[in-house]
Parts: sequence; structure tokens; C-alpha cells
Amino acid sequence: MFKRHFFIIVAGAVVALMLVAAVLKITLGNDGPAGAGGPGGPGGRGGGQLVAATSPQSREFSDDLKVLGVARSLRSVNITSSTSELITKVFFNDGQAVRVGAPLVELQASEEDAAILQARAQLAQSQREYDRYKILSERGVAPRVMAENAETALQSARAVVQAAEARRGDRILRAPFAGVLGLTTVTPGTLVSPGTVITTLDDLSSIRVDFAVPERFLSTLRAGTALTATADAYPGRTFEGRISLMDVRVDEQTRAVTARAEFPNPGGDIRPGMMMRVAVRQGQRQALAVPEAAVQYEGAGAFVYRIAGSDQGSIAQRVEVQAGTVESGFVEIVTGLSANDRVVASGLNRIQPGAPVRTEDKSKTQTAAAPAKADR
Repeated sequence: MFKRHFFIIVAGAVVALMLVAAVLKITLGNDGPAGAGGPGGPGGRGGGQLVAATSPQSREFSDDLKVLGVARSLRSVNITSSTSELITKVFFNDGQAVRVGAPLVELQASEEDAAILQARAQLAQSQREYDRYKILSERGVAPRVMAENAETALQSARAVVQAAEARRGDRILRAPFAGVLGLTTVTPGTLVSPGTVITTLDDLSSIRVDFAVPERFLSTLRAGTALTATADAYPGRTFEGRISLMDVRVDEQTRAVTARAEFPNPGGDIRPGMMMRVAVRQGQRQALAVPEAAVQYEGAGAFVYRIAGSDQGSIAQRVEVQAGTVESGFVEIVTGLSANDRVVASGLNRIQPGAPVRTEDKSKTQTAAAPAKADR
């Protein structure tokens, strides 16, 4: 019985040792040193870590000035009352488009109506007296000065009527320009006071956007310069406009000047208050570029892994580059690379400087056995 248990224990230990040996072999074979001859070493079948390689390509970049601005309507006003009074009539609906001079609300005007009646009665009396004195003066019965005094009184009565009618007209609030009305909460019977917003009126035929421009761009921007804008409310849509005015003063604190752009808005899609991303295109140029995934940033510097030649084959060489504009998934390379270089396109976090690599392009796969170009 004891011998049977002993052999079972020995057999289990042997199996466990075999499993441990297999795990160690797999681990050392994949991640062992470069000279171990395993799949991960240059002398093995893999010849180094397999990486995707690419070469800098010439691409077209544009020098765009990109800033943020807030959309404003071409004309905008809050409709308010100049006196405290009750609203007796409301002539509009929320969101209604109105023409210039359209009546919006009517305020209580009992006193003004009474004043008009009184002024018109006085005008009628003055008219009768003038007619009578005019006839008597022509017949020589009354002095001519009496007719002249009656004419003066008649003109004064007409002016009083006009003033009373003007005060009555002020009790009707009208649209100062054509536009679209906003929401309102007033109804007949609402008491409004000076400064109370009855509704808003915006001219949405065009939208203006004010934005700050660094003073170094003053020599290239002027009225009429074309620009584009985008808004989060309309992904993928671009609005075309032009700079209509440049402010005459530069802010002493920010060293920037305010520019005003105008965008046609026939459909009223752009709403006042929307955040707009304005881009002013300064020009286009050709420059070398690599995919964004091929560039690694550390602090203020940018790096790529250039595939260089060595005695053992291809190695990943870390090279500092000067990165420029980022556009459409590509990074402009100002200095540090040439068109003949080949760089690691992705997986930079797994690469060690000087480590052996084997590259894989879209068209073919190169191993360490293939000669690589000399490191410059």
C-alpha cells in the first residue's frame, strides 16, 4: 500500500515538473534575450518584434487660423415698455416672423384716448372761430388781426391733436425691423414695467461672429477674407462666410484684435448664442507627414522610431522630430526625417530603443535577414 502511494506521488511530481518546464520554455522562448535563439531573438525564426512600417509621404497642409466665436444675429433687440402699464392686446405668436412696423402688443391707453377726443374738440372749435373771423375780416366788419389770431389758435389746436395721437401711438409697441420673435409669457392683463422683456426680436437673415485674432495675423487678414465655421449642433456641416470688419484697436492685454465675420443664414439654422469654430485658411503647402500613431509626444518634444540598419539586422532607433500641423490623421514633420526613411507606424509603447525588429508593410514582409539601409 505504501509503495503504491509513493509511486503516485512521484508520478504527480514528475507531471508538475514537466508542466513548469513547458511554461518556462514558452516564456523564455517568446520574451527571452535577443541572443537566446528563440522566436523573439534575431537568430530565431521571428528575427525581432514584428512591427508595421511606413515611410514619410508628401501631403498637402493648410495654414488655418482656428478660433472660437459666439454667433450673434445681424440685428437683435429686446422688446420692452418705457412705462409701467397693463397689456390689453397681444398681436403675435411665439416664433412668428414679422415685418418692420408690425404691431406686437398694445398697452392700456384710456387717458390717451380721452386726450385725443379733447384735442379734436378744441380743433373743431378753433376751426369755426377762424372761419368766422376770416369772413368778417374780408367784409371789413372785424379787424384783420382777429382773423390772424384765430388762425394761430387753429394751428395750435392741430399740433395738440398730433401730440395726443402720437402719445396714443406710443401705447402700441411695434417691431423696429423685420425678424423672428422669440418666446413670451405675457398675455392681455399682464402688468409690465420699464425693462421687463416682453419678447425678443432677431434678424436671422445673416449671422455675425466676433472672434479675437492675434496681432501677428493683421498683415494677412482684411475685410472680405473668406473663412469657414462649424458648430456642434451640425456635425460634418461647414458654413461659408467672410470677414466684414476688423476692429481699429488692438487689445493691450491680449495683443489681439477683434474681427467680425458674417455668414448668410437663409434657413435660420444658425441661432444666436451658438458656439462657432471659425477657421481662416491662410494658404496651402506640401510637407512630409506620418500617421499620428507613429508619433510619440513627451513634454514639449515629439519622437518617432526610425528603422535603421545594424550588424544584427533592423533595429528601432528613437529620433526626435519637429512636429507641425496635425490634419486628417497625419502629423507634419518639419525636421528630423527624410522621404527615404522608414518608421514604426504603430505600437510605440511596446518598442524599446535599439531593439531588433522585423517590419511588415502593406505589400510585403521584411525580416532581419533582409539588408536595411544604413543609419545616417
